[in-house]
Amino acid sequence: MKEIIGIRFKKVGKIYYFSPEGINAKVGDRAIVETVNGMECGEVAIANRKIEDYELASPLRPVIRIADENDMRIVAKNKLKEKDAFRICEEKIKARKLKMNLVDVECTFDNNKLLFYFTAENRVDFRELVKDLAAVFRTRIELRQIGVRDEAKILGGLGICGREFCCKSYMGDFQPVSIKMAKEQGLSLNPTKISGTCGRLMCCLKNDQNDYEEHLKINPNVGAVVVPPDGDKGRVEDANIITGKLRIKTDKSEVPVILDRSEVKLLKDAEIKVNRDELKALKNLEGK
Repeated sequence: MKEIIGIRFKKVGKIYYFSPEGINAKVGDRAIVETVNGMECGEVAIANRKIEDYELASPLRPVIRIADENDMRIVAKNKLKEKDAFRICEEKIKARKLKMNLVDVECTFDNNKLLFYFTAENRVDFRELVKDLAAVFRTRIELRQIGVRDEAKILGGLGICGREFCCKSYMGDFQPVSIKMAKEQGLSLNPTKISGTCGRLMCCLKNDQNDYEEHLKINPNVGAVVVPPDGDKGRVEDANIITGKLRIKTDKSEVPVILDRSEVKLLKDAEIKVNRDELKALKNLEGK
């Protein structure tokens, strides 16, 4: 067992484990820790607790101290520096006519490094830009190209549901979302209906998937062969996974009937598949 303190560096960011080194922390405390980027100030998300050794992916770095007023003044000063760096970097990008969109700037607590996050449709040769920035700030410069999902998480916004983006409000890490999930949930495979503001599949598809999988275990799929109460064999033309209502066309009638799944006997279920043409047309929605 190892004692850890969980620290996050962004409001809804990933939680990293650190060694307490004898420090007792409370959730919400600000702490100075050693990271791969240098000294950073983060928020305590998990107070002192012990976990199994196998839960640790790498050796723990130490918590240096709980942040005091002087540390918080440094953090505030760094925030101002980040705003200044953002403005200057945009000017340099424009001057060099680079096809990239600056998204965010981070300054490490010890001013050892400035990290610039950007998006671009293709790879960008930013070597000269790094030299320009290093000449201005006299510190280590790092540029990181991120995906549109990461951009949405940083910038935030409102989804089509009217609520704050899932990735911005509570998701620590992105979960894989697939076209098959949308198909299984009975959604129209229309890009405007199943993609978020970032242009990728909505994260809420993953949130709902477990519930839909449970319903699919007891609900005949579209194309399934069933027997209604009157004994005439039929095929499911439409299925409401949540309500369990099925539209069935029998062999002896041209008029479909609406029945509850509990009223029919399943002879042969159908498999939900995404055909090749659908997958090809919507594949880009699954990317980062």
